[in-house]
Amino acid sequence: MTAPALRVLHLVANRWWTGSADPVIRLIGGLEKRGHTVRLGLIAGDRFETKAREAGIEPIAGLSLEVRGMPWTWAGDLRRLRALMRSEAIDLVHTHHSHDHWLGLACRGPAALVRTFHNRRAVRGGLAARALYRRADALIAVSGGVEERLREVGAPMARVHRVGGVVDLARFVADADPAAVRAELSLAGLGPIVGSVARLAPNRGHELLIHGFKRLLAGHPRARLLLVGKGEARPRLEGLVRELGLTRQVLFTGYRDTDLPAVLRAMDTFVLVGAGSDESCRAALEAMAAGRPVVARRIGALPDTVAHGETGLLVDGEAPEALEAALAALAADPERARRMGEAGRQRAIDEFSPERHAAQVEAVYLDAVARRRGRA
Repeated sequence: MTAPALRVLHLVANRWWTGSADPVIRLIGGLEKRGHTVRLGLIAGDRFETKAREAGIEPIAGLSLEVRGMPWTWAGDLRRLRALMRSEAIDLVHTHHSHDHWLGLACRGPAALVRTFHNRRAVRGGLAARALYRRADALIAVSGGVEERLREVGAPMARVHRVGGVVDLARFVADADPAAVRAELSLAGLGPIVGSVARLAPNRGHELLIHGFKRLLAGHPRARLLLVGKGEARPRLEGLVRELGLTRQVLFTGYRDTDLPAVLRAMDTFVLVGAGSDESCRAALEAMAAGRPVVARRIGALPDTVAHGETGLLVDGEAPEALEAALAALAADPERARRMGEAGRQRAIDEFSPERHAAQVEAVYLDAVARRRGRA
């Protein structure tokens, strides 16, 4: 039976192309294909807005959503949103951060209210936060760790739904040609090529990866490590690489966007050892869609995303030896690594498509709307 069409408002107090941004854009596209009308409120003026427009989404004009805005800024947003709720007969408000969750609660009127938690840090344990969570009609956790944290703080678990990540299959499943990337980075005749895509920031695990890779070089001296991304930790990580004598073997590629599929295809193995602000671990999903085997720590949604021994290998703890053993196992058996990559691609298609993700969230919406209307 076809679900009734809903009018949905997404509020996302985010301006950056990180965390909640890409999953929201993928979700909106999937919901629109299912016949729902979706509006998007975000913090204007940066990459999130640019990417939304590139996806054909026109953000709501005149909103601030600034977390550190002045009281009159918050009041202006509230007036704008209440008017929009009435004029467009919004059925459901979907929020993604604490600031827009409070704003959504204040402007919702008769509409249902849903909140997605994109990482454990977003789940607060204070009295005000618990009261906020109890007034939501549904709460979405992107990983088992987020779900457990919601349980710990006393969230109403009957309203908690687990919905995993989503990946832009149209972009990453296609076999992008890595020749230009390999030429740019002088990778001809070298290998295995190990790579990671993650912001160069503290607590993203780059030090662990560099130390684990150094150990791999003992058995694979022609290996190379590609660190893809930008961030404030780059000078410190470059210093570590120099200290370890790895300036030829570890390559900082900088931030890659337009050619990211080709960059992923230039890798033999993809590694992710830190979840960052998006615990659905989109970078690993993109690597899987690109057909790369994934070596990952058991963090965020990675234990649910990577099928150990089938689409990649999972490692525990922060010992470089464990990471090196996983990398060495794949380097020693390229055919096994290739099969894992193909299995990962199929898993991404089957489990993490925008269509499937939108259907899962739609089910949450229908439950939330029924719950809300049942109270009236």
